[in-house]
Amino acid sequence: GDVFDNPNPSADAQKLLYHFLTEAKRRVPKLDIVIIAGNHDSAGRLEAPAPLLKNIDITVVGAVTRNAQGDIELDRMIAPLHDRQGDIAAWCLAIPFLRPGDVPRVATEGDAYLEGVRLLYRQTLDYALERWENRQAIIALGHCHTSGGVTSEDSERRIVIGGAEALPVDTFDRAIAYVALGHLHRAQQVGDHKRVRYCGSPLPMSFTEIHYPHQVLRIDLDGGAIREITPLRIPRPVDLLRIPQDPAPINEVIRQLQALELPDRPRNEQPYLQVRVQLTAPEPGLRTKIDAVLDNKPVRLARIEVTHGHSASGTDHPRYHSLDDLERLQPTDIFRKLYQRRYPNTEPDAALLTAFAELLNVQPEAVP
Repeated sequence: GDVFDNPNPSADAQKLLYHFLTEAKRRVPKLDIVIIAGNHDSAGRLEAPAPLLKNIDITVVGAVTRNAQGDIELDRMIAPLHDRQGDIAAWCLAIPFLRPGDVPRVATEGDAYLEGVRLLYRQTLDYALERWENRQAIIALGHCHTSGGVTSEDSERRIVIGGAEALPVDTFDRAIAYVALGHLHRAQQVGDHKRVRYCGSPLPMSFTEIHYPHQVLRIDLDGGAIREITPLRIPRPVDLLRIPQDPAPINEVIRQLQALELPDRPRNEQPYLQVRVQLTAPEPGLRTKIDAVLDNKPVRLARIEVTHGHSASGTDHPRYHSLDDLERLQPTDIFRKLYQRRYPNTEPDAALLTAFAELLNVQPEAVP
C-alpha cells in the first residue's frame, strides 16, 4: 500500500514504478508480484493498467468491488504465488486499504467497521482455502494500523474510521502463515506476533525517521509455515542531517553549522539538511544567515524548522465565547495575540503593525 504518496502522482513517479516492475520481471522472469492500494493511493489510477500487468503475473488490487448482486468479488483479492518450478507454493490475500463502504455489514453491539474488516479477511481466507492443495501457505496483505504498532512522529497520517484507529491482531486468523502490513513506516513486528509485521518504508519519509534502519523482509516458507524471516537492509543513497538535534537559539545553530565538516561530493550525492531553530523574537534575516554559513559547504538545505518560545507563566490565553465578543474582535487584536503567543512578553513594533495594516488595506491604528 501507499505505492505513491498522493492520489495524483507525477509522471516521473509513475515511470519509476513501471521501471521497477520491468526490472524485477527482467531479473526474475517467473516472479509473482502483488500490489495493493494504501490510503494515499487512488485506487482507480493504480488499477488502470491491471489488465495489462496481469499478463505478466502482476496482480493489482486497488479497491474492493462488488458484482451485480452486491456481493463482494472475493476472487479479485486472491492471487496464487508460484515457485521456480511453476507450482503454486502459496496463496496471497490481497486486501487493500478498507473504507467503511468496502467491508461487509455486520450487526454487532461493538464496532461495525472492525467486525466488517474481520469478516472480510475471514471470507477471503475461506475462499482461498477452497483452492488449497498440499497445505500451501496463506499470506495476507493489508494496509492498516494495528493495535500495538509504533508510529513515526510527523509521518503517518492517522487512520480513524468509525471511531476506531487500530485493528486488533486477532483480525488475522491463525490459519494465515504470515501477515504483511503497510501504513506504519517503522519496521516492526506487532507485539509478540512474529507472523504479523510491518517491513516499514524502504527510505526515510521525513527527518523524524533517520535514526532507525530501513529494509525489506524476505520470508522463507516451509510448506504452510514460516521457516525464516530475514531483514534485508536498504542502503541510504543520500544522508539526512538534523542540526542541531533539538531546536536551539540562532547563535548556537550558527555555531554548529560553522563547525560542520563534510567530505566533498557531487551535488546529487550531498546530504539533505534540516536546520532547527528556536526563536523568542522575530528574525527577518534567518534564511540569509543560514544560507551564508552554508555557502560552499557540500550540503543541500531542505528545511528550516522554526519553533517559538512559550510563556513561562503557563496561563492560557483568554478565549472569546460570545457573539458580541467576536463582533468586537478586530484583525489587529488577533494579530497581537498571535504575536504574543509566539513571542511572550513582547509587543509587535510599529513597522510590523503598519505592514499588517497594509495587508488588510486599512489605516494602521495608533501605536503607543
